[in-house]
Amino acid sequence: MTRPLAARPAVAAVAATGLLSLLAACGNQTKDEASDGAPSTTSAAPLADKLPQAIRDKGVIKVGSDIAYPPVEFKDSSGKVVGIDPDIADALGKQLGVKFEFENGTFDTLITGLRAKRYDLAMSAMTDTEDRQNGVDPETGKKVGEGVDFVDYFTAGVSIYTRKGDDQGIRTWADLCGKKIVVQRGTVSEDRAKLENAKCVKARKGRIATEAFDNDQQAQTRLRSGGADAGVSDFPVAAYAAKTSGGGNDFRIVGDQVEAAPYGIAVAKGNTQLREAIRAALDAVIKNGEYKKIIAKWRVEAGAVTEAKINGGT
Repeated sequence: MTRPLAARPAVAAVAATGLLSLLAACGNQTKDEASDGAPSTTSAAPLADKLPQAIRDKGVIKVGSDIAYPPVEFKDSSGKVVGIDPDIADALGKQLGVKFEFENGTFDTLITGLRAKRYDLAMSAMTDTEDRQNGVDPETGKKVGEGVDFVDYFTAGVSIYTRKGDDQGIRTWADLCGKKIVVQRGTVSEDRAKLENAKCVKARKGRIATEAFDNDQQAQTRLRSGGADAGVSDFPVAAYAAKTSGGGNDFRIVGDQVEAAPYGIAVAKGNTQLREAIRAALDAVIKNGEYKKIIAKWRVEAGAVTEAKINGGT
């Protein structure tokens, strides 16, 4: 929005008319800023020329996301999509001169949607792993797709949480042998549960019964109602649930987070121009301090990165 200019006594009406014409001409060269505050597609965006032309023409990047994972991405009381990922996406949009539009989907379908070109990106607290890079099913080891590239933007581990005042002595994964846990389907938490269950069975300590849900909020509801002994989720999500659910009276984190790994923005293999544009934009917002402000806003400073990396997960 342009600030109004104070008139100077010496300026003639014709000059004012000329100024208005000039402003109108400039206005016709760009797209107006959207009412929701999204960045407009303008030459002022320093990295706009790095994007594929088709995306520049549309002025929109479609983002597949499971929008039920606070504080990473979720809907506030007014229905607006908020969280760490949307804030970072807005900052990237300012650099690239486009709007990032989040589209809701279940987590385990996001990469499929990316391959099918329903989305340009997937950004959903998705851990960058070699299996996802290579399109390999972590359970079977078989190739299931082309795989994706990641631009890494955050680091998070996995945490165990229980009902507050009812942790049953659970502190580590070994303590979950013979217990029932809840997880979100298709996540590294579910993968880890399968691996730990195999250890429990081998040690003859009882199975870890795992119930998987489409989203983490469903898993939390199950645990809250007494339908499980513990939940397993990414540390920022578990910490947010412990702080906010029931006014902080429903859950508590037990033990330390494990397997810290990068979150990545997923880009289809072969779409290297878009991948490099996202990497450049992320580096820019890290360097200009906007990234640091976002991370501090959501109180997740421990997961901050200092540079954008491609496929840094292992």
